[in-house]
Amino acid sequence: MDQTPHTVHVVGAGPAGLMAAEVLATAGIAVVVHDHMPSVGRKLLMAGRGGLNLTHSEPVEAFTGRYGAAAPVVAGWLEAFSAADLIAWAEGLGQPTFTGSSGRVFPRAMKASPLLRAWLGRLEGLGVQIRTRSRLIGMADGALTFRTPEGERTERPGGVVLAMGGASWPRLGSDGGWTAMLEAQGVALSPLRPANMGVDVTWSDILADRFAGQPLKPVALTHDEITVRGEAMVTRYGLEGGAVYALSAAVREAVAQEGSTTLVLDLRPDLTIEALAERLSRPRGKDSATNWLRKAAGLSPVAVGVLREIPGDLPTGPDKLARRIKAVRLKVTGVQGLDRAISSAGGVRLEAVDAGLMLNALPGVVVAGEMLDWEAPTGGYLLQADMASGVVAARTLAGWMASQTMVKTPG
Repeated sequence: MDQTPHTVHVVGAGPAGLMAAEVLATAGIAVVVHDHMPSVGRKLLMAGRGGLNLTHSEPVEAFTGRYGAAAPVVAGWLEAFSAADLIAWAEGLGQPTFTGSSGRVFPRAMKASPLLRAWLGRLEGLGVQIRTRSRLIGMADGALTFRTPEGERTERPGGVVLAMGGASWPRLGSDGGWTAMLEAQGVALSPLRPANMGVDVTWSDILADRFAGQPLKPVALTHDEITVRGEAMVTRYGLEGGAVYALSAAVREAVAQEGSTTLVLDLRPDLTIEALAERLSRPRGKDSATNWLRKAAGLSPVAVGVLREIPGDLPTGPDKLARRIKAVRLKVTGVQGLDRAISSAGGVRLEAVDAGLMLNALPGVVVAGEMLDWEAPTGGYLLQADMASGVVAARTLAGWMASQTMVKTPG
């Protein structure tokens, strides 16, 4: 057994774990990072393929409100490491940022790979060791056991950061395999559930065959009394996309309780019913219904296809047709699973950790990132909270280790 009482072992080399490692190493603490995958930051790299959304520029009150029931707790993380702090951190790595028209913040390179390379270079300069293909398989009496290509290895560190992710995108490393290990240590968990996932809508074969993979934009989606504007993508199983993800938590819970729920789709959110009806009152001429709806209502072919999914003929009067276009009711019968979800909910309950994210059941062990029971929509909120929680957890652990040293060496 390797005795490393002045070293912290960080388990998980995603954004939360790497941020915790940086904070600890900057404080002069020796750090070893473990990841069971062959390389680090795989989920970060995947997220950056379409443009790495670092954070969001909206006001703090609106920002924290994105975290739902966990908002009071996450607010403390954001005080420790704000959107401005994240932007300054990225620019300190030589990655200038810009704010898009939606308020989202991106690196100018629009990729994760340059940022990750610079980050790993900084960590190397701080003396951080990174061990890949090293999977945590046991925790007992302050010792950690890892499975490595060379066999099992046991460490007894001075402190531990757990940042192993949730259970979304399991092929990239976050497989939720840690749940049984923590439950055995008396840590209270909530079941892992998909978040920011697509929803199941039964389309006709005609629509699925012709329009799967095509976007509906701009649209507004309403669930209960919450309306979100944005983009949705038609898939063979139903719908996905930013507007869907923003409502996915409420939709998931409604489906779990009732078996199904309803999304109301506004295909022309930029027009009032009256303005749309006025356009639809113009003579149709010899146009087909599809061409007329394209010209008069400004609907794309996929939008017309979705409109026709409602049973029965299209209303003939302009007012009734306008109301149909602005309120297409879609029955949601399920949600996509963890293997297709962008993120996950559930995990270590927030009451199982203190304000500094140290486990009540395991002093000296802090938790960060998606292992904790919180969720947020896409738009920069996920990465921001991941990294902020890593900062909070690392600072807590550094303070705890200093207090332990003072107790052991009085005077």
